[in-house]
Amino acid sequence: MSILYILLSLLLWGLIHSLLASLAFKSFLANLFGKSLMRGYRLFYNIFSLLSFLPILWPVATLPDALLYSVPAPISYAMILGQGAAAVLLILGVLQTDTLSFVGLRQLVEEEKPAKFVTGGLYRLVRHPLYTAGLLFLWLSPQVTVNSFTLYAAVTIYILIGAYFEERKLLREFGEAYADYRSRTPMLIPWLKLGV
Repeated sequence: MSILYILLSLLLWGLIHSLLASLAFKSFLANLFGKSLMRGYRLFYNIFSLLSFLPILWPVATLPDALLYSVPAPISYAMILGQGAAAVLLILGVLQTDTLSFVGLRQLVEEEKPAKFVTGGLYRLVRHPLYTAGLLFLWLSPQVTVNSFTLYAAVTIYILIGAYFEERKLLREFGEAYADYRSRTPMLIPWLKLGV
């Protein structure tokens, strides 16, 4: 029952998150409220996404659960170090973009500019370094229960689906430049080309 509850919670969150991120929904809101009110949308979206995800963590921690595995020391220490490195990579990935725009603060004080196409730094190694770092952080957890495994697996699937749709959006936005970048840069794993 715990697994079903976690999966349904994540499915609901994913549907709402995806709807709010869609260009069609943002266009609908812009037509309804005007472009000036949309300046705060990115910040609202980020805050809402974070706050609405937090309640999903509560059942993962409190519903009936069972240990799947616990990696002993010293390997567990290496995994925790790996999680720290993944957190640093996540921060670096955000810093290599326009951080204020990414968070949604820049749009509050100035007109939104076209997105910048970033291909340097971590983006030279993979097309989605933030997703790579997030997945590393999850899967390097030295102790995994049935509930946490359910969460990690569902988030992984959501990230892979999200990356697919994000790539389609980026192809529309940047055209041939993104198609070329995509052809020479792996999606998530450095130096591993899988034809996507």
